[in-house]
Amino acid sequence: MKHVTYSEKSLLMGDEAADVLMEYSALLGQYGTADTVTLRCFGADADEVDATFVLNQGSALMAETTHTSMAEPDNTEAVRVMRAKMKRLGTPSLVSPSDQTAPSYYDDFDLEA
Repeated sequence: MKHVTYSEKSLLMGDEAADVLMEYSALLGQYGTADTVTLRCFGADADEVDATFVLNQGSALMAETTHTSMAEPDNTEAVRVMRAKMKRLGTPSLVSPSDQTAPSYYDDFDLEA
């Protein structure tokens, strides 16, 4: 498990969720975009909570390891979604050729094919 510090709050979550959150945040910063992610965590009072993180270029996140006997909260779906979004960010979308021809006024430019 790891403590993730965000906006002066420290939350406890599973290693994989914390690691993927850090990777996703860094990638969003590289691409100059933003997103929100909701993860199951343990708060300071050890209650299980849903924490929503706003991730962008200015996000200040820090993760540190911890040792606890508590079971990790289930973030399987959130981790899957973050990984899918990271893959889409790093992979440009395919461009298909248009089935439309150039407008006739392009003929006025006397361009050769």
